Amino acid sequence: MRWSLALAQFVAVLVMWIGGASGVSPINFCQCSKRSLCEPLPEKLQSPMEVLVFDFGGTDYQHYDWSKITAVVIGETFNQHLLCVAHAHNVRVIMKGKIPSNALRNHNTINTWIRQQLDSARTLFFDGIYLEEWQKIKPGTLEYGALTQLINETARVFHRAIPGSQVSIKVPWSPHCGDGPCYDYVPIARSCDFLFVMSIYMQSEMGDECFAKANAPYDYTYSGLSAYINLGIDSRKLVMGVTWYGSDYRCKHFYEPGRCQLEEVSNKEGVCAFHKWTTKPYKDIMLELPKSFTGRYWDDNYKSPYYVYKLTDKYHEVWYDDPESLSLKATIVKKLKLRGLGVWFGNFLNYSVNPTAAMQTEDMWNALCPFRRKWNVWNV
Repeated sequence: MRWSLALAQFVAVLVMWIGGASGVSPINFCQCSKRSLCEPLPEKLQSPMEVLVFDFGGTDYQHYDWSKITAVVIGETFNQHLLCVAHAHNVRVIMKGKIPSNALRNHNTINTWIRQQLDSARTLFFDGIYLEEWQKIKPGTLEYGALTQLINETARVFHRAIPGSQVSIKVPWSPHCGDGPCYDYVPIARSCDFLFVMSIYMQSEMGDECFAKANAPYDYTYSGLSAYINLGIDSRKLVMGVTWYGSDYRCKHFYEPGRCQLEEVSNKEGVCAFHKWTTKPYKDIMLELPKSFTGRYWDDNYKSPYYVYKLTDKYHEVWYDDPESLSLKATIVKKLKLRGLGVWFGNFLNYSVNPTAAMQTEDMWNALCPFRRKWNVWNV
């Protein structure tokens, strides 16, 4: 059964109202073969290393390598039976909570929003919440302090109501408050289970040359995470985010591989059109790469692969991550003693029976755990 998060929240409110009026328990809405599979995972089930996978619905979850996952973060739509499979493998299912832009100026609105998120999680048997905040918040503003309070209260309420639940928030690749939002990171890290560091979208910080560049170079990824640690944040409170998709740039002028000049634009984030790229799932990259103009190239400065293809009369350069670059980034987890890593999106691999595709997919899963075959070894 496919659900939207909005529908799930409506059901949550309805069930809580019915339960209060008639004593009906939300457990009656369990869709799993065993009711025990609808119970959130107990607090004692904690992995020494977190590996999160983001999922945006469908049935791809049936083919995930569950031995390597500790939590799945669901999107706006989700398959309810994913929860049954995940819990059968001792994997948490985490809902997204998008903090409304108007919530941070009203204490009552904040409390109501937190209660709605908790009701949804309890009704649908989720194991926690992954918070997203999209507006750019400046230090010294009312919103700056209010966001810290919201996260602190969300963590307190969830941890008390759902023992063992996980509360995290998405943060930019670096805490330097450049293009992205800016938070009071140290107290936020103390409040929640971990910060999910989006170690992507770094191009605008990589010089003024308007050429296609890697989405997340190794050195920038390392320095961004190190900057959080230098603030005094415990490295075990950081999870590194990586991608299973590439950035497809259309070249204004193509000179040679690695020299794809982009359009110049005038905006507050710089003069280069780094934002004008399209997302290309890894499974599509693997189909396109053998037919490309160049084949696979490797940039040793960025430690990232790329290739060039031609569409009608325009050249395109695609930068992406593959098992080699992902394995290198995964070593950062060990070097900095991070809490773990997470990947967008589990749906972006090819789960067909084609032998070549199956090998490519297996290699991508293995790249998340380069030191051993799986992280998911539970401390019971």
